[in-house]
Amino acid sequence: MTTRTESDYKTNLQAAEQLKKAAGTSWDAIDPEAVARMRAQNRFQTGLDIARYTAKIMREDMAAYDADNSKYTQSLGCWHGFVGQQKMISIKKHFGNTKGRYLYLSGWMVAALRSEFGPLPDQSMHEKTAVPSLIEELYTFLRQADARELGGLFRELDAARKAGDELKAQDIQKQIDNHETHVVPIIADIDAGFGNEEATYLLAKKMIEAGACCIQIENQVADEKQCGHQDGKVTVPHDDFHAKIRAVRYAFLELGVDDGVIVARTDSLGAGLTKQIAVVNEEGDQGDIYNSFLDVEEVSTETMNQGDVVIKKGDKLLRPKRLPSGLYQFRKDTGEDRCVFDCIEAMKAGADLLWIETEKPHVGQIGGMVDRIREEVPNAKLVYNNSPSFNWTLSFRQQVFDAWAEAGQDVSRYNRDDLMSIEYDETELAKEADRRIQSFQADAAANAGIFHHLITLPTYHTTALSTDNLAKEYFGEAGMLGYVAGVQRKEIRQKIACVRHQNMAGSDIGDDHKEYFSGDNALKAAGEDNTMNQFA
Repeated sequence: MTTRTESDYKTNLQAAEQLKKAAGTSWDAIDPEAVARMRAQNRFQTGLDIARYTAKIMREDMAAYDADNSKYTQSLGCWHGFVGQQKMISIKKHFGNTKGRYLYLSGWMVAALRSEFGPLPDQSMHEKTAVPSLIEELYTFLRQADARELGGLFRELDAARKAGDELKAQDIQKQIDNHETHVVPIIADIDAGFGNEEATYLLAKKMIEAGACCIQIENQVADEKQCGHQDGKVTVPHDDFHAKIRAVRYAFLELGVDDGVIVARTDSLGAGLTKQIAVVNEEGDQGDIYNSFLDVEEVSTETMNQGDVVIKKGDKLLRPKRLPSGLYQFRKDTGEDRCVFDCIEAMKAGADLLWIETEKPHVGQIGGMVDRIREEVPNAKLVYNNSPSFNWTLSFRQQVFDAWAEAGQDVSRYNRDDLMSIEYDETELAKEADRRIQSFQADAAANAGIFHHLITLPTYHTTALSTDNLAKEYFGEAGMLGYVAGVQRKEIRQKIACVRHQNMAGSDIGDDHKEYFSGDNALKAAGEDNTMNQFA
């Protein structure tokens, strides 16, 4: 999908020419083509422009997946605008377009890396305003990537014209007219809503105004929020969760983002607790089913204790088991049933996509739940967290071990509890596990209803790994060679754009503007003494 057409560029050029003519001699120094170029470099005027544009992309991708489940989408988590920018620049460089590739904004990374309190756990203790601020920052950097790329094309166009190469000039103009933006959908994490439904609505509005077309919300208690892969998670009854889903929908509709996408996440698989007993209006309703999963014991008025909370079920009195914290616990082994119920009810309440937080990446487990969900909601689709919290190597080696053992294959040479060991790396079991890891996303898209695959915290880990390697070399025997061989030489040979870091930071864009504003008097940075020319 492009963000400009030839008519857009020509229309802007003609409009600027007319404005200049109407303004008279005071505008003699204004170049209409410079105006058209600046408008091309600033396609999106507001965050709402971005939200509407990217929502349309997401809806089209969802429809494409419904028609062909090999057309799943992907994203990587970001904690800084530069990180998101570099991902999209790399994607365009390697794949030629951004089709089906988004960005993910992780609440975990906002808490760990963006809070003024310093690093925090994923418990919604960070400033909630940091979330829309990061969305705005990500899109600022993506828009700058557009401006930088188009600026390079404008320079090439000027050079071709100066050389009298009309064919080359026409080709470059065609690239400008059909330029594909770096702006893509962001799936943005609103945690459990940061408060009640009004608080959720207010924060959702800020996120949408910053550019979010897709908001992900989870069914945990806001003030008891935990990371999805840690213990101690507490869920809320469906009425509470659905009120927040509706709050997000109203926020989208109020702001005119009618195609806005809501991802409803259930943490029930690993959440054994609830803070409150659901309200029951009639037998078999949402509240009644929610309460049916509670761990209860039958009591009578004679055996009840002072302060007991009981549920009347038919002619029985049931006492939910209550912890000293006041929380109620669910029966063990009800997690999958609760997940399926959560997902069906969330879709009925207006969610567009589902997220089931699991404890391992297992196509069979996920697919089994999706099959049950689709009995009620045939077009149900998932967003899935390909989480760094999973030990992917160990999990898939154990999955292969179990599959081979069940098939009667000899696995006596392997120790199932020690399959992470490097001694197994070259074995057939390890190679088969790696093949399954490689095809996991395609397999899960085809067999488990997963429309979108994401990794929440990839650059948290890549930053730590690359920094460790650089520190080890630079402060060790390699010295400066640790940087040159480990970083710069690779940047040059892999054509990483930021090797020319001044250009990446906008120096050439600034030079273009100076020329527009000051003409021949412009003091530009890109002269012959600019050391960035060494990387041209």
